[in-house]
Amino acid sequence: MDHDSQPTIHRFAGLHRFTGAVNDLQPEGAYRTLAAAQQLESQGRSIIHLEIGEPDFATPAIIAQHGIESIQRGKTHYTPAAGIPQLRQRIAEQNAARLGIELNANNVVVGPGAKPLLFLPTLALISAGDEVIYPDPGFPSYGAMIRVAGGTPIPYPIDLRQNLASPIDSIQQRITPRSRLIVINSPSNPTGLILEPKQLEAIASIAIEHDLWVISDEIYRNLTYPPCQHHSILSLPGMKERTILVDGFSKSHAMTGWRLGYGIMPSALAEKVGLLMVHSVGCTAEFTQHAGLAALECCDEQSLAMRDIYQSRRDLIVQRLNQIDGVDCETPSGAFYVFPNVSSLGRSSQLIADALLHEAGVAVLPGTAFGAAGEGYLRLCYANSDENLHEAMDRMATWFGQQTR
Repeated sequence: MDHDSQPTIHRFAGLHRFTGAVNDLQPEGAYRTLAAAQQLESQGRSIIHLEIGEPDFATPAIIAQHGIESIQRGKTHYTPAAGIPQLRQRIAEQNAARLGIELNANNVVVGPGAKPLLFLPTLALISAGDEVIYPDPGFPSYGAMIRVAGGTPIPYPIDLRQNLASPIDSIQQRITPRSRLIVINSPSNPTGLILEPKQLEAIASIAIEHDLWVISDEIYRNLTYPPCQHHSILSLPGMKERTILVDGFSKSHAMTGWRLGYGIMPSALAEKVGLLMVHSVGCTAEFTQHAGLAALECCDEQSLAMRDIYQSRRDLIVQRLNQIDGVDCETPSGAFYVFPNVSSLGRSSQLIADALLHEAGVAVLPGTAFGAAGEGYLRLCYANSDENLHEAMDRMATWFGQQTR
């Protein structure tokens, strides 16, 4: 047989060998459900989207205008990999004042969204065999970043039956000599949990006792609803040298598409993360960073106004969900998600979510999209209009009513 006639699959089979960590990667459930919902919409179906965790507000006009003017002024070039100095300094100043600790620009790395500031410190700190303890249910990217870094993911389950109970015992039970890092998220995606000061003190004590790093994902910090208050583990004694605080502008300032986040960490780690930024994304868009400066300087009122609207929507959806037979929903303290228990139906979360999409026209996520401990729950994002939330609840009430007849 002529050499050129060999089947392509034999000639190039080696090109299709991927690392185990990459082969095991799965898409976020929200994007899978969104694609299915959009397919139904293309067929003429009416779908209410409660699956994607994205503000429904436009970016505040003053931020958008500052971004436009920055482009017009030629702010479209490379920047230092860790971010423009004035943005890093302003982030350091504001967080130092808020947390009561000393910070400077060398403690800050700016990235294109918050995700790189979760991922790159994990790459910098985790070696093969290191164990990383992270929440279940929790943001799906935690497990993915641990695996890609070569670490061993160790989920700590949160017992949601105990009225959003403390994760402290779950964390303590999973500490081994191979433990290297603990991930916490407050307010939480998907539960809306916030960690109280005593819980943070207990986690800090565990981290110090076992010489562990902590990644504190605080992307929903500004969406903490009164009378609850947000507290950061970074403010506690002994935690500045072992904590990576991750935050950004996507949720608080409706800037998801701008891709702007930051990490606060010890300067030695920030230097290494800056190098990883150089060799991965290069830098964050210059005009986006100038828009972020405007967000920090001018937009507290707009951010608070959005938070108050989310709180009103939270109250609406919790009330409506608890009026549905077979649904039990706690009132979350932060973020813009509810995590109702639907286990009374005796079906898997995935089956219920699929049925709500295809039969009721409401796109929600199964709790298992966030870990095994999410079985029996659904996640709904209430970053949507009151009109759409009422319609979604009407559709869900009808569907659940049909199941219990």
